Amino acid sequence: MEGLALVALMAGAVLVTAVARRLGVSPPLLLVAVGLCASFVPGIPAYAIEPELVMVLVLPPLLYSSARESSYLRFRDNLRPIGLLAVGLVLFTTVVIGYAAFWLVPGLPLGSALVLGAVLSPPDAVAATSIGRRLGLPRRLLTVLGGESLVNDATGLTAYRVAIASVAGAGYTLLQGVGVFLMAAVGGSLIGLAIGWLARIGHRFLPGDLASALGLLVPFLAYLVGEEAHTSGVLAVVVAGLYLGHRSPDTEATSRLQVYAVWSALDTVLEALVFALIGLQVRGIVDTVDTGVGRLVAAGAALTAVTVLARVVWVYPGTYLPRLMFPRIRARDPYPPWQYPVVLSWAGMRGVVSLAAAFAVPETTDSGAPFPGRDEILFLTFFVTVGTLLLHGLTLPPLIRRLGICNKEAYEDALAEANAQHGAARAALARLEELAGEQASHQAVLETLRQTAEARRNAAWERLGGPTGGGAEPPSVAYRRLRRAMLDAERQEFVRYRDERLIDDEVLRHVMRELDLEEAALQRE
Repeated sequence: MEGLALVALMAGAVLVTAVARRLGVSPPLLLVAVGLCASFVPGIPAYAIEPELVMVLVLPPLLYSSARESSYLRFRDNLRPIGLLAVGLVLFTTVVIGYAAFWLVPGLPLGSALVLGAVLSPPDAVAATSIGRRLGLPRRLLTVLGGESLVNDATGLTAYRVAIASVAGAGYTLLQGVGVFLMAAVGGSLIGLAIGWLARIGHRFLPGDLASALGLLVPFLAYLVGEEAHTSGVLAVVVAGLYLGHRSPDTEATSRLQVYAVWSALDTVLEALVFALIGLQVRGIVDTVDTGVGRLVAAGAALTAVTVLARVVWVYPGTYLPRLMFPRIRARDPYPPWQYPVVLSWAGMRGVVSLAAAFAVPETTDSGAPFPGRDEILFLTFFVTVGTLLLHGLTLPPLIRRLGICNKEAYEDALAEANAQHGAARAALARLEELAGEQASHQAVLETLRQTAEARRNAAWERLGGPTGGGAEPPSVAYRRLRRAMLDAERQEFVRYRDERLIDDEVLRHVMRELDLEEAALQRE
């Protein structure tokens, strides 16, 4: 892909994203639709997905950014439903699609059909979670969808490697396949934790700009080290992101602000790029199939239905059977509203990872023979990917509205934040009183700081309609120094509230960003 064509693609993708946001429609859906139309316009370059480019340069930063913004505590609390979807459902879908393709596509060997099943097994929840956030889905649903999208790529790619090796000539027994999966999961997690720990040490000793630069390298380093160690690079990235996101309050305020701004911009560009690329593949993929396009279209439509139904068939038993069979699970986690499994079962959009894996299928086996069914795998992957994106993208928003699911946690979050603000203001004032004896000549500064802390505490209650409270060092320098000490005390108190499960990570990020902005303003002054 030439440089000018790539820049034009990125600019066009960002422009379409801006239009989608202005119109209030899902950006991934509009990007795919525009890409599909643009692929047939004369003069549009033939864009091709490079598997190595996607796997090394696109997937790691997207996963890392999503993991950093996720809540480790909520992820841990929902580990059972996330695991059932990200591991159980992916393996179930691999087998179901594999056998369905073997039956639907004449001449496609079972091994190649299972490769197709592994390619299509992991959903890409980026589009689904973006729709859910825009429509105000409850936090738990977003946590489960987001957690699934973080882990399911690792499961699907591991199953893909086993299936490719079986077809190419280096077959695995069932026991060996399980061993490969466990090695990928455990090894990738340990590598991600180690890299996250090292990056955290670096963040504590590096200035803000260098710390931000180090943060940009973490996802690529975690992925490459994980892959070189023959483990899951995807899991290494996810674990590193979860760890660093959970530990982000330990870093400097300027570093956090820079990281937030950089990753927000990078996410927007990369997500726009990958969905635009999906649509632009249609012309090239159709050209690879010389004959039997009608037959493959019919098979693609049937496989799309199988893919959708496999998720529905798995989600409902996965939601209700564990609670029905184990009273301890039911007592700890009661049955969810019936609308929850409906939404979860209808959020199975496929994405660029499936296309990248399909393009990465080797052209020949170890013996030098052509890889059986490669063109069919590529065509059917594209058909199902676009089909699920359009089907779910068009129907999920009205379904959510029809079900009447809404986020009822806003008031609880505001109340929890007000309580945390009250405690943080108390901690900040206590710290100020400790330092007040050293600042006897700056009574006006001390009083201003007291008023600032009181105002912050009162503002949180006012949003709820609740009670209101009523040496040679220059004063401006003393104000900034003392206010920074108070901000540190407030941060520690908010982190304590988060660790004690009194507020959610989303609330913590909100208040930390406010404190970071204030500290940045103090530094600019």
